[in-house]
Amino acid sequence: MSGIRTLAERVRMHAVDRPGARAYVTPQDEVSWQEYDVRARALAEKLMRVGACEGDRIAVLLPDGAAVHIAFLAVELMGGVIVGVGARAGMRELEHLLGLTGASCLLSAFEYQHQPTPRVFENLNKAGLALRHHIVIDPVSGEVADENDVKRGQLARFPAARAIDAPFLLNSTSGTTGMPKCVIHDQARWFGFHDFAVEAGALSKDDVFMSVVPAPFGFGIWTAHVTPTLLGVTTVLLPVFDADAAIELIQHQRVSVLAAVSTQFIMMLESQSMKHADFSSLRVLFTGGEAVPRERAEAFEARTGASVLQFYGSNETGAVSRTTLDDTRERRHATAGRVIEAMNVRLFDEAGHDVTATGRGQPGCKGATLSQGYYANPEANRKLVRDDGWMMLGDIVEIDDEGYLTVVGRKEDFIIRGGKNISAVAVEEQVGAHPAVAHVGVLAAPERVIGARICAGVELRPGETLDLEDLRAFLRARDVSKEYLPEHLVPFDALPRSAGGKVAKGELRKRVRSRFPIAD
Repeated sequence: MSGIRTLAERVRMHAVDRPGARAYVTPQDEVSWQEYDVRARALAEKLMRVGACEGDRIAVLLPDGAAVHIAFLAVELMGGVIVGVGARAGMRELEHLLGLTGASCLLSAFEYQHQPTPRVFENLNKAGLALRHHIVIDPVSGEVADENDVKRGQLARFPAARAIDAPFLLNSTSGTTGMPKCVIHDQARWFGFHDFAVEAGALSKDDVFMSVVPAPFGFGIWTAHVTPTLLGVTTVLLPVFDADAAIELIQHQRVSVLAAVSTQFIMMLESQSMKHADFSSLRVLFTGGEAVPRERAEAFEARTGASVLQFYGSNETGAVSRTTLDDTRERRHATAGRVIEAMNVRLFDEAGHDVTATGRGQPGCKGATLSQGYYANPEANRKLVRDDGWMMLGDIVEIDDEGYLTVVGRKEDFIIRGGKNISAVAVEEQVGAHPAVAHVGVLAAPERVIGARICAGVELRPGETLDLEDLRAFLRARDVSKEYLPEHLVPFDALPRSAGGKVAKGELRKRVRSRFPIAD
């Protein structure tokens, strides 16, 4: 990445060198690199005119599309720090994030959850937030008023480009287990992640990206805001994820690299559109963000011909392990890939003692993709980063002698039944293989005597039915261990989702526990 210090500088380079080439494509619009640059500069100038200052936290509340990236770039240009808010965030979460970060300005579309955003802004201020300014921009094009001066080349004087290790983004954890924390990002970490991704998927300037992961979250940042900009390639986006629309765009736009969390690519597999679609352009699916079910990954690869790749890590740590095009199908489907040597991964036991670099334990790491921790949350930072500097992940993993990592489960997702730890991830893998099951979330239902029973919350395929005994019989026929057999089955029309598109385990847990307050 030598010679280019920031994303804004790279966008400006593309705008000069290849102004008419497409930067972003949605079902409603196309935005060239020149338009991307011009509109971002116009918005940055407007921010400064209304009184936003260098270092201010600027909240961006927009659906996926070119506009959200234009807003991100505008905040970078005027020297602010982006506060990325998922478009599906509820009002309580929005108030929490803006209050936590002390955001001074809100960039939004015309409406938020069927309310005019000026009214939302007013209500936020009544709640005691520090917001001073509100700018409404077109959620499709990102256009704002008064951009003619910029189009004529009379460029505003923006602050000097900030160092790539300076904070440029605060985004939230994906909110699967309660009110989110805010992670501090710099561009340097995402440049490091980009290098890992290019190596893993042999990415090049000839690729066409499609990211269906919401932009404010880490997965969405590198797949829609960072890597496509560094490569100078087109990115296809959807304002709201829809499996049929995604499949249509892959064909029409000749997408070669798709980024989707596991829930999303499974929804695509469940779509009727999948049966007759032309996936001849698609060569790579980057997935992750949650457990990747092996059988679904195999099915996607068999249907599309695209190699299913993943990174394992977190919003806080960035990449810890990855699968690559050089890995065997078995390694790509059965593991989260080989540990990235440059991330210096170590394993720790429950007491915090070093387990060495192989075996089972909780991973910690030090390397190029680490975040700067949580914003204004010293207690959470003490849990995130050990005294010796290792940044921790919340999972239990196994690393074999060849360095391949397998996620056993999140620490909070182990079901302690009769004194034995059972991995919810392992049970989800088996339940998700049932032909009637579209999506599954497994967790503990409280029980008086043995502590917990295994409960499977399932979203069924259209027209399918399933009862507990049928599910258990199916699993027994697969020689699944008796301890992995669910003891409760709760069907849902749709499993609750977090703002990042994952199954929202926190909300699912609330619903299950209201049904089984203390199971007998």
